[in-house]
Parts: sequence; C-alpha cells; structure tokens
Amino acid sequence: MEDEIRKNESEWKEILSDEQFDVCRNKSTEIPFSGKYYETKDKGVYKCICCNNNLFKSNTKFDSGTGWPSFFEPYNSDSVRFEIDQTAGMTRTEVLCKRCDSHLGHVFDDGPFPSGKRYCINSISLEFIKE
Repeated sequence: MEDEIRKNESEWKEILSDEQFDVCRNKSTEIPFSGKYYETKDKGVYKCICCNNNLFKSNTKFDSGTGWPSFFEPYNSDSVRFEIDQTAGMTRTEVLCKRCDSHLGHVFDDGPFPSGKRYCINSISLEFIKE
C-alpha cells in the first residue's frame, strides 16, 4: 500500500463534492437504491474516491437487496480497516479506507460464501475502473 494520506477538512472540501464530503469525511450514508454503482455488473476494480486506493474487486460484488453495493471481501489486507460504530442506536462495524480513513460503509455477518461477510458500501465513496 502507498503511504497514508492525511488532509485537513478544508483540503478535503477542495477536492470532494459536498455529497462526497458528507459521506466520506462526516460518515453520512447515501439513500438506499440511489448510488451509481448499486446495479453495476461490469468487471473491474472499485477504488476509494478520496485517495485511489484499491478497495474491492467486481468479482466479489453481489446483489444483497439492501440498496447499496455489497461485496463479500476487500481487495486485499491493505484496502480497508474497521472501527466500532455506536451511532444510530446500534453497534455496527464501520469500514474505512486504510489509506485515507474515508468512511465507506459497514460490514455485517450475513454475506455469502466464502466469507459470510457483507461489506455494505456507499457508491459515492467509490470510483469504478472498468477492465
């Protein structure tokens, strides 16, 4: 993995749209079924919109019916990291970009084989690079 990226709030605001900033830096969530990658079936790689880190491969994407792009595993061990999220009146596991700490979404234990994980990710935090 390349070096970690650290920017202050004003630097992120210069390079992200208001909606991207709200989700990626303020840990908001896009409306279900509204994201541009929810139904994407093309082959390629999903990268972090903030730092271009490889996050997920298209062959790990599946239709979870939740309204967000879902994956059963990250690109590699340098792709994501986790934090406990106790907002919204529940305890969840937050998924962040390991390189820049961008909020991506959450991971749940109700995914398909082989991992049993469902990485429920905001489209707006991703950039898709088609093969």
